[in-house]
Amino acid sequence: MTEDVLTIKHLSVDFQTLEGTVHAVRDVTLKLHPGEVLALVGESGSGKSVTTKTVMQLLPKNAKVVSGSVEYDGRDLLKLPEKELQNLRGNELAEIFQDPMTALDPTMRVGKQIMEPLLQHQDLTKDEARQKALAIMEKVGIVNAKERFRNFPYQFSGGMRQRIVIAMALICHPKVLIADEPTTALDVTIQSQILALIKQLKDELGTAVIFITHDLGVVAGIADRVAVMYAGRILEFGTVNDIFYHPQHPYTVGLLKSTPTMDMNEGDLESIPGTTPNLIDPPVGDPFANRNRHALNIDFEKMPPFFKVSDTHYAATWLLDKQAPKVHLTDKLEQRREHYAKLAEREAQADD
Repeated sequence: MTEDVLTIKHLSVDFQTLEGTVHAVRDVTLKLHPGEVLALVGESGSGKSVTTKTVMQLLPKNAKVVSGSVEYDGRDLLKLPEKELQNLRGNELAEIFQDPMTALDPTMRVGKQIMEPLLQHQDLTKDEARQKALAIMEKVGIVNAKERFRNFPYQFSGGMRQRIVIAMALICHPKVLIADEPTTALDVTIQSQILALIKQLKDELGTAVIFITHDLGVVAGIADRVAVMYAGRILEFGTVNDIFYHPQHPYTVGLLKSTPTMDMNEGDLESIPGTTPNLIDPPVGDPFANRNRHALNIDFEKMPPFFKVSDTHYAATWLLDKQAPKVHLTDKLEQRREHYAKLAEREAQADD
């Protein structure tokens, strides 16, 4: 069996605020396999970005890792000195940020910004770095790369700026790439192009990708496995087919039912009732219990363990306990299943 490229074990992260201690990430365990796309999905504030910023050791000063480890290449990233982390960031570990304008220096020409990771991490001359930068610009679809090499970020469209950020992230052929909602600010056409590009480069370079999103339609087209986060915890994880065709946690089902499709009828869209819990004083049981109409008494008293659904599929819900009543969570999901199947088929055809 191939060794995992990245392993997060029992990670908990707190933030100190004026209102109190926010328990942003709580006992998260994840494994990233070589060459796969692992999607982290969930509402805003669920802990997705905090988890990956802990991997990159880019947390703000008011954050504290309470417990856990992040193992990469036989080392715990949480224990490495800053100099070793700098050697990894942008080299073996890279990130694509959501907003390319904040990721790019507006005063620096884009070619120089793309060259920078090479000059920092590899023993290359400026001319060699320039040639590699031009090659990656062409690979990510920037037309007339030689002419545009000396342009500034403002001279590119939003979609092209995101391609530049992707080029910067991939220039050193990282083993792990974190994509933090990289298509959120883009229109549907550009979004599809960027997703296809990430998949293509992942396949060519063998890079493992953690893809953060709240858009389940995006997940259907790019992910191999999915981890569903809520209130700082992982509630369910499995293959993309496990999650879309056989969801087990009520929150996962709620996300699927609240996602619109192009061919939906009026009234088909459902919303998840209630609000997310306050993570200054998080619930002791299942964090989704107060929004779950199928909640059991034990949901408010004790966090459920992960129940095994299959060799690839696990969910933390007491509804999977042998003593729990049988409920039909997946009613009215058939239309969405067909929609996601079409998305996946379309992506497969694009790959071919």
